[in-house]
Amino acid sequence: MSEPFEIYADGFTITVSAYGSNMSFQLREAHPEATSIKQPELLGTVRMSNEHLKAMVFTIRRQIKQFEGDQGVRFDIPTQVLSQMRIAREDWDSFWQ
Repeated sequence: MSEPFEIYADGFTITVSAYGSNMSFQLREAHPEATSIKQPELLGTVRMSNEHLKAMVFTIRRQIKQFEGDQGVRFDIPTQVLSQMRIAREDWDSFWQ
């Protein structure tokens, strides 16, 4: 069994298949040079059932909405980032309503 960990990640990849889900977390270079593109460092992968992933997504969404409501803030993502992730603004807004 792996040791418990606490990390900061600024990138992620999620894969869902009939056999389960994988979430990999990455860390990008702090000050990348414009002339060279480096792959992000893989920090680790968490594997789980699809049911676990779905329950986790529901719980995370509920907690974020509760926090935003309690604090009177909204965590938004720039349209450019949504475009890079291939998420339409209307899909994003509908999910967070």
